[in-house]
Amino acid sequence: MIKHSIAALCALSVAAFGVASSSLADDVANPAANTTPSLTGSATGDDGKDVKETKEVKEQIKESCITGDLGVTFTNEYISRGLVQVNQGVIAQPYLDLYFKVYEGAGFINKVTINFSLWSSIDSHVEGPGNESTVRNWEEFDWDPGIAITFAKNFTLTTSYYEFDSPAQFFNTARSINVNLAYNDADLLHDFALNPHVTWLAELNAPGSAGLQKGGYYYEAGIAPGHTWGPVTVSLPITVGLGSRGFYNGQGFGYFAFGPQISVPISFIPECLGKWTFSGGYTFYDLGSAAADATANGHRIQHVFQGGVGLTF
Repeated sequence: MIKHSIAALCALSVAAFGVASSSLADDVANPAANTTPSLTGSATGDDGKDVKETKEVKEQIKESCITGDLGVTFTNEYISRGLVQVNQGVIAQPYLDLYFKVYEGAGFINKVTINFSLWSSIDSHVEGPGNESTVRNWEEFDWDPGIAITFAKNFTLTTSYYEFDSPAQFFNTARSINVNLAYNDADLLHDFALNPHVTWLAELNAPGSAGLQKGGYYYEAGIAPGHTWGPVTVSLPITVGLGSRGFYNGQGFGYFAFGPQISVPISFIPECLGKWTFSGGYTFYDLGSAAADATANGHRIQHVFQGGVGLTF
């Protein structure tokens, strides 16, 4: 009895499958013949066809108005505007830059950005046993807010307030106003772009090093030609620093510097963690007599090697 029941059940199942398969084949061959109302919310057209509603979801990714970079550079010598600050031990220089885009357009003024930067120099070498600061290795801490205006497409004028502090009390706080004009000549020279810039700095009060005086002026001119081969970017910054009204003790020439710099992306770090880059380079300095006598024991030629990692976001 059980065997006959199982046989009958199997026969019914095969027959049902055959009917379903035949119906499915008919639907594929003649889809217009199927006029069964949809139970899933599809609308039925005037011609009896089912019109299935579809919604395409488009995710729009907006460019962030806040960008920046952070990292740390290690160097054997710290020279600022031709003035030797530290030339012993290991020197670590962490930094953070933030850029807030407040305007972008196609007129004469193309972009306006508010900038804010933090920078430090931390040294393993401590000068003299008389320094009793609890942060004796934190030689310098700088912060500078500013505004950058890009105009005529390729010119960028940046005005910043600089404050140079010394948590280790190596020098008195110095303050200055810095104005930099940069020109992006890539549209003109393409792969041979020079990226020239000029800088003017006015001392509001001087820290007393190298005979710098309140009201002294610093001038800088430079180029930074470069080229990219695959993932590797190589540049050759060339800079000249000049002074007046007490900067470099009243002597005009401050320094001349140049040297190759290289940057390579760190590809094994996932992009979701930002764009990481290794950078390194060498800079040759020829100091003016005032800068050399005041901060380098009269040695005009200086060799600086640096390397570090950075993140842009």
